[in-house]
Amino acid sequence: MIFDLIKNRRSVFPPQYIEKELSKTDLERILEAANWAPTHKKTEPWRFKVLRGKSKEALGAFLSKKYEDTDARPQQIKIKKLRANADQSAAVIAICMQRDPKESLPEWEEVAAVAMAVQNMWLCCAELGIGCYWSSPGIIKYMDEFFDMAVGEKCLGFLYMGYYDGDVPVSTRNPISEKTVWLD
Repeated sequence: MIFDLIKNRRSVFPPQYIEKELSKTDLERILEAANWAPTHKKTEPWRFKVLRGKSKEALGAFLSKKYEDTDARPQQIKIKKLRANADQSAAVIAICMQRDPKESLPEWEEVAAVAMAVQNMWLCCAELGIGCYWSSPGIIKYMDEFFDMAVGEKCLGFLYMGYYDGDVPVSTRNPISEKTVWLD
């Protein structure tokens, strides 16, 4: 049931991943789920770059080096984590947004559409037993140095993915009644 899938979806982090390859078929299915996200004015702003094998290793090396070079006080633990996240993942999907060249709608609506696409991917991963985690490090602003990006395209983060052993953590939410105002 969709409600249970939504309620039980969780972040599963790269250190929890096991060494098991994600099939191209499953990755394509996950991306197709993203493609059916709502999109105002049908701009379909989501763009994805799928990294596996040596490309994800190159991403980890780039991210750790860029962080080290641009942060005034880089921390060794973060340098290692940026590299390890990519290395421990079976695949990494760069989450990008292509701005409507006509700017026919506010940018936040396109960012929201990309976020909904990612939620679709996340739910699909949960259904397939694939763990994932959306990370948006500050250094994503430099991704045009790593990827060929179209004019108006920007990176919003990375979806780290992998199979995992064990259960996902149980979570709670404060009651929706604390966040809702009813107007009759």
